[in-house]
Parts: sequence; structure tokens; C-alpha cells
Amino acid sequence: MGADETGTLTELRAHQTALIEPRITEHQGRIVKLTGDGMLVEFPSVVNAVACAAEIQRGMRQRNEDVPRDRWIELRIGVHLGDVIVQDGDIFGDGVNVAARLEGIAAPGGIAVSGSVRDHVGSRLDVTFEDLGEQPLKNIEQAVRVYNVLTGTSSARPKGTTAVAPQTMQRLSIAVLPFANMSGDAEQEYFSDGITEDIIIDLSKISGLLVIDRNTVFTYKGKSITAQQVARERDVRYIMEGSVRKAGSRVRIAGQLIEGSTGALLWAERYDRDLTDIFAIQDEITQAIVEQLKVKLLPEEQAAISSVPTENIEAYSYYLRGRQFFHEWTKSYLLLARRMFSKAVELDPRYARAYAGIANCDSALHAWHAAEVSLDDILEMSAKALALDPDLAEAHAAQGLVLYQHGRHEEAVAEFERALALDPSLYDANFFYALLLNTQGDLAAAANLFERAAEIRPDDYRSPNHLFGIYRALDRPVDQMRWAKIGLERAERVLELHPESSGPAHRGAVALAHLGERDRAKEWAARALAIDPGENIAHYNVACVYSLLGELDEAMDHLEKVIPQLSPELMKWLEKDSDLDAVRIHPRYQKMFGTRGEQQGPGK
Repeated sequence: MGADETGTLTELRAHQTALIEPRITEHQGRIVKLTGDGMLVEFPSVVNAVACAAEIQRGMRQRNEDVPRDRWIELRIGVHLGDVIVQDGDIFGDGVNVAARLEGIAAPGGIAVSGSVRDHVGSRLDVTFEDLGEQPLKNIEQAVRVYNVLTGTSSARPKGTTAVAPQTMQRLSIAVLPFANMSGDAEQEYFSDGITEDIIIDLSKISGLLVIDRNTVFTYKGKSITAQQVARERDVRYIMEGSVRKAGSRVRIAGQLIEGSTGALLWAERYDRDLTDIFAIQDEITQAIVEQLKVKLLPEEQAAISSVPTENIEAYSYYLRGRQFFHEWTKSYLLLARRMFSKAVELDPRYARAYAGIANCDSALHAWHAAEVSLDDILEMSAKALALDPDLAEAHAAQGLVLYQHGRHEEAVAEFERALALDPSLYDANFFYALLLNTQGDLAAAANLFERAAEIRPDDYRSPNHLFGIYRALDRPVDQMRWAKIGLERAERVLELHPESSGPAHRGAVALAHLGERDRAKEWAARALAIDPGENIAHYNVACVYSLLGELDEAMDHLEKVIPQLSPELMKWLEKDSDLDAVRIHPRYQKMFGTRGEQQGPGK
């Protein structure tokens, strides 16, 4: 400021406009007030707050890269979780005071958080917490347990502190980029993606490694980008990349480990094996990385990465196929996914993940398509998965979904929380939990989980479909339009790849209706029904389209077609869906629902 007051203020404002304020908005933050060169920000979720802080600090380091050191602008961030007093749009209280004091002791470019923040965030984000012990804070009566947040290469430590647990600084960071499909067949993408995901899962079991999660690395899929660029953008020291070629009963997997800052090749290997050796290859790759990085494995970690989900490679291939089909969520795809999972179980009766997949398919078919399978049978299927592997996150998520449909919400919440504790990046756990919260009317919490699900799967167009409806109900038009655009873009990409699927067509039609594009919305709705005229979810969403467009007779025509086949659990969802608000005044709607009881629903 002393050297160039005007230029510094201009630069600070540029950072605020281009980086800080957009990140705050993306994470549902509210700027309470500006305080000179600082700001006080409130978030609905502590996870959102820390994620936002980490992204801002990473972004600031990137923006400073090409700037002379004496002109760097660096931020200090403090995060605390506590009660506040709200008055005239401002917030007060000890919670605010502690956050301010944490900001005061944070290092330039660093993030200081309280123990309550660290406990609530846990392992849900790609950050490491360095324990700095109890720290006295000015005008705060009791000492506060303080943690320094490490965001990859950042090691800024709050001033005046010493590390109590410096071993956390020794965790090595790595990103495993999506393995390229070299089979010459786009249908084999599921296999190369599955290999990538399983290597990420194995490496994540090692306490000495900080592994970038699936949703982050898959944003690079199909992009021409160097390992050094990824390392710089994600603040990681090492990059793993590779390729998969599957032909008949043979598979070739190539992998290499790269030092992020220099681009130096540390290790490379090619495996030409029978397909039955796929799990041995994955284990060898993991072991090679461990050896190259000189990571010490605990006995239980060695056992965990050496374990395999199934000994039958054909069952594994069927499972991967089923997982790919399941996420389309239309009746035809759900039935196809169920056949894939069932074949996997037939080949390996102890395949826990496949049992969880069957349970999920049956839950969706029961809710939307009047499938002749009882909830007790679905519970038995998910319980079997848990009996085979009590620590399988997918099994806990499947159990949570069917408990939710049973109306046993407290038990369902416990299962979803357990699933997220085991694997915070599990799409199903985030998505199913969001459905429950949405049905209960906790829209803000549901939105957080739907956004997380949308981040985990860059091809997910279902979560945006819920998000723009939630933000419409919350009267947040900017977020409503933003997610409608995201949902439409994703639906367009999926529809191009799978023109035979009605899912992206009818969900894209709802997005277009939210965006006010009447003609295109009707075109997409007609396309969805032409693709699959018997798809109940398509008729439901087409009803939403016409309700949003104000064509209420047409909306009722589609609702009346789908209602008889819906489970009772879906009715409460329908009765609360803001997309159908306009049609509720229609005499046919009032006649249909005038005597309806209160039920629960698993979402669209």
C-alpha cells in the first residue's frame, strides 16, 4: 500500500471479483460485511467454508505465480464453527470473535481453523490438518485448539505457533489421472474408468498418502494437459497416469509416476497379462508407488490394499457394466444394470458390491415402476452386502436408501453418515442422503449434498435437476439459473453419447423450462417420450415441464399416466415438488390428491 496505494487496491479488487467472490458464491457463502482489506463471510456448512478457503488460497498462489515477489497479495483466513447472533443482517458473538482471532494468527497464504472445524470436516476434503495444539487467542477466555490447513504444497504455519504433530507434514500428495482407453472401442470406457477408480481407492487406504479424489481428477478426462499443469493446479507432488488396452482375454496396462514440479519420470511399467490378472496388476501398481515414494505401510493398510473385491474377473467386468448403467436411472437401464449385478453375483456369490447394486436397482424399480419386490426383500439384499463386508460404503448407502423408503429416517441417516465416513466421495451416499433431506424439507442441507454429488460425477445431470428446483423453492434465482445451465450442458453431452436414453432428454427438458426456452423444452420432452413412451420418470418430468410453462391440462395428462404406478413413498415428494406448484390449482389435481395421505419419496 505504501509503494502503490491505487495499484494495490485495484489488484485486490480484481482478486475479489475474479476469484474470491465467485468461490464464496459457489460454496453458498454470504459476505456479511467488508472490513477494510478483509471480509466476514458466513456459510451454511463448515465443509463448504473450509473447501472455499482452500480453493481461494490455491487460486491466490496461482495468481501470484507470474508476479514479482514484492507485489504478491497474500490472504490470511480463519475458520471457526460456533453460535452467532444475527441482527440487521450482521452477525455477532464469540463464534465471530474466535474466527477473527484465528485469521489474525494465520500465516500469509495460510488457513487457521479451530478444533470444532477439524472435527466436523474430518476426511471429507482433500486437505490435511496440522495440529498446532492449544493456542491462547486475544480476548478469548479459554485457549483454542488450532489446526493449520495444508492444501497440497502449502505449508504456511500460523505465526507464533509450533507444530505439535509435524508427522502430518510428511504426508505425500498424489493425483491419479483417468487411465486412457486404448481399446479402440468407446464401449470399453467403463473398464478403464473402473481401473482408475480402484487404484485411487487402494491408495486412499494408505495413511501416509494424500490422494486427490475421483471427482477432481476426472475433470481432466479427455483433456490434453501435462502432469506439471495438474500438479500446479491441484497442489500435488506426484502424478500417476496410464492407459488400458483390453482385447479378448488379454489386457495391457501401462502406468507411470511423474514428479509434479519438474516433470521427471520416476517410474514406468507395462503389464501384458491375462484379464484374470487384473487385480494382481492393480496391486503391483499400488506397491510400486508405495516403494517409489518410500511410504511406510501399516499392517492393516497392507492387508487392505492386497484384498480384492472378487476373485472372478468376469464378475468384476459385469459389476463395472452394471454400475455404468445404474446411473441412467430409467427403467430399461435399471433392469439392465440389475441383470449385470445379478450375473456378477451368480459368478461370485460373495461379491458384496454386486449385492449392494442389486438392492439399489430394486429400490428404484420399486419406487418408480411398481416392481414386484418387497422392501423386506431389498433390505435382505443390502444386509447381505453388509454381512459380507461391514465396512463397504456402497452397502451402507444401499441400506440407507431402502430404510429411507421404509420411512425409517433415523436409521437411514445413520447408514448414510456411516457411508460418508467410510468414503466421502461416494456418489450414491451423497445423492441418496440428499434425496432424504429434500423430502424432509431441509433444502439447504440437501443442496449441499446434491452439489457434492454433481462434483463427484462430472457427467451427473440428475443432481443439477434437483438443484435448480431446490433453488427455485428457496427463491435463489441466480443459483437456479446457474444449475439449470449446468444441468442442460451435461444432459446435452450425455444425450449425444447415448441418444437411446430418455433420461438426459426429459431432465434436459426441465432445465430448458426453468431457463424459459419454451419451444426447446417441448421438443426435448417430445423426444424423451418418443425414445421411451413407457418411462414413468419421463412422464413425471414432462409434467413438470408443462407445469412450469403454464400448460396445466397437458401437465395433468402426464401426471395421470404415471400416478397409478408410483409407490406410496413417492407421493409426498410429488406433493412438495416446486416444479408442480402451478398445476396444484387444477381441478383434476385437487380431485386426485384431495384425500391423499402423507407419504415419503426417494426422488426423481
